[in-house]
Amino acid sequence: MKSVPLTAYPRALSRRAAVRKLRAKGRVPAVIYGRQIKPQNLELNRLDLENLLHHAVSENLLLDLTVAEDGRAKRLALVQEIQHHPLSGMLLHVDLHEVSETEKVTVMVPVESVGEAAGVKTSGGVLEHVLFKIKVRALPNDLPEMIQVDVSHLEIGQGIHLGDIKAPPGVEVLGEKHISVLAVAAPVTEAQEAAAAAEAAVAPGEVEMIKEKKEDLVAGAAPTARGAVAPAKGAVPAAKGAPAAKGAAPGAKAGEKGTEKTAEKAPEKGAEKKPAERKK
Repeated sequence: MKSVPLTAYPRALSRRAAVRKLRAKGRVPAVIYGRQIKPQNLELNRLDLENLLHHAVSENLLLDLTVAEDGRAKRLALVQEIQHHPLSGMLLHVDLHEVSETEKVTVMVPVESVGEAAGVKTSGGVLEHVLFKIKVRALPNDLPEMIQVDVSHLEIGQGIHLGDIKAPPGVEVLGEKHISVLAVAAPVTEAQEAAAAAEAAVAPGEVEMIKEKKEDLVAGAAPTARGAVAPAKGAVPAAKGAPAAKGAAPGAKAGEKGTEKTAEKAPEKGAEKKPAERKK
């Protein structure tokens, strides 16, 4: 990777309001990190940075960084991360990482497919990018801006894994060799699309039916629960009704008295009749 020159300026302002004013003036806040240096706040010219990114293949830039009002010579730095506004895409913040020409670094490099896969050309397959970036390790000047992979020989069901990628000299591809990077999938037929659409249409109805069943179960269980509570409520007054039994006793006594009176009256009438019959 070829290094490109860029000038940075020390930044004293770090609060949110101050950073907004900085962006309004056409500057981008940045921070540079390193193993042997303390993090330093910087600001970059937005137009200069946008021009570099416009001519670069990716956002992986190797910079010959010159910091104004700094006695040190040029620094070699990698663009580690760039933050963009989610709507406008405006540059918001940049993280830089100072590196040494003699020490290997690890970065994520984009993968680009070259050629048209045979399975796509002749059988109507679909080329799938499983990984858009892969991790590599190399010296800063040996880092590739991107890795190109030839896919013209791929048939349907075939793919390229990390172990199949031939990296440039001095570059090591990191990761498990069996991990898929690119693959050619079979085309989706109209019947499969119709089946998928039918499943998508049926799925909500099934969910509603399940909900209805659950609601029915809950509704059916509610009366039994209420019915079970009702006897309990009736049993409680019965338990508390020991005093109420006293009220029931007088009624029983009244009934007994009534029977005694009827029993007593019946013999008396019979006794009155018998003597009358004897007199006759």
